[in-house]
Amino acid sequence: MDQLISPLGKSSAVQKLCDTHTPYEKSKNLDLLFIEAMQEIILWHESHCDFYKKLLVKNNFHIDQLKKIEDLSLIPGIWAHFFKTHEILSIKQKDVFLHLTSSGTLGQKSQVFFDAWSLQSAQRMVDWIYQHYGWVDAKTKTNYLLYSYESEQSTKLGTAYTDNFLCKYSPIENVFYALRRDGRGGHEFDIFGTIRALQDFEKEGKPVRIFGFPAFLYFTCLRMKDLGLKPLKLNPQSLLFSGGGWKSHNQQQVSKKEFYQVVEDWLGIPNERLRDGYGSTEHCIPYIECKNHQFHVPIWSRVLIRDFKTLDVLPYGQNGFIHFVSPYITSMPAHAVTMGDMATLYPGSKCGCGIETDYFVLQGRAGLSNNKSCAVAAGELLKSMSHRGSP
Repeated sequence: MDQLISPLGKSSAVQKLCDTHTPYEKSKNLDLLFIEAMQEIILWHESHCDFYKKLLVKNNFHIDQLKKIEDLSLIPGIWAHFFKTHEILSIKQKDVFLHLTSSGTLGQKSQVFFDAWSLQSAQRMVDWIYQHYGWVDAKTKTNYLLYSYESEQSTKLGTAYTDNFLCKYSPIENVFYALRRDGRGGHEFDIFGTIRALQDFEKEGKPVRIFGFPAFLYFTCLRMKDLGLKPLKLNPQSLLFSGGGWKSHNQQQVSKKEFYQVVEDWLGIPNERLRDGYGSTEHCIPYIECKNHQFHVPIWSRVLIRDFKTLDVLPYGQNGFIHFVSPYITSMPAHAVTMGDMATLYPGSKCGCGIETDYFVLQGRAGLSNNKSCAVAAGELLKSMSHRGSP
């Protein structure tokens, strides 16, 4: 991908911040750069989006109020679910490079639009985090198991787009989709095909990379146990990168520790190569677990925790709504977004992995039941499969 220049200019703070390739660096100079970049992106959206301009006026906000990291809480934010009922742009329609939705055919869909700059910014962040953890291997042929929706050429589903994008970090030998197209516009969980694919991958001996919803992988392992199959020993350079959560299958969700133990026991992938990722179509900054399985905040973002009632910013160790701030996106005013997810924030030093940036622990979801994400739709697919005798 050719290097693109931010619509704000090559010398802008937004460009400089998003060009920084050390994902977990921490310094006062980076804090100052982050503030400057946020000032720029606020002015950008104010001048390019009438809705956001009115939002600033309504909240009596001016960028002169933004001088230090603690002032990020003053920036008027938008609830993620707002994008499920509104299409808000800060660019012309002709400049939309990619249009993604956050759910399948079930429930409301977030409409998120990217210009070429915003999309590349988010993608490069994943590149640099994968490089940081040593997961980029341009030489070794790799088999892929994707617990995501089998793609159609015209798909706009954010989850499927992300999982296919992640296949670029190691050359593809084979790809198997666990959620297969059913020919009727939907998908079905092919659990037996998935087990056969894993068995074939073990025989081939090549590394295996597994992406997607963790519930499906967990139930695959349980089905292998129910069938009396022997545990597999995949290549030790295999990698699990799960994401999307369990959502409507919460009643059968296990702890992260137990989940990783099951995967390690049944697939033979070492614990340090079992990682989870968090992100959303509305906020595409990648949050990827460290070796201690904590979601550290990369330098291109800041995380606040807001009180459930007052929305005031809470200190470390308290549970509230997770609120993301990042200047990377120019296509729509999604630079300060409050999620329906509940979380707790901790200083990086408390983790012990060596990364100094803050990390957050997810505590659940407080969203409305009819606002269904990709994982909710996947959970309902699991539920429908259970009615037909699958897990």
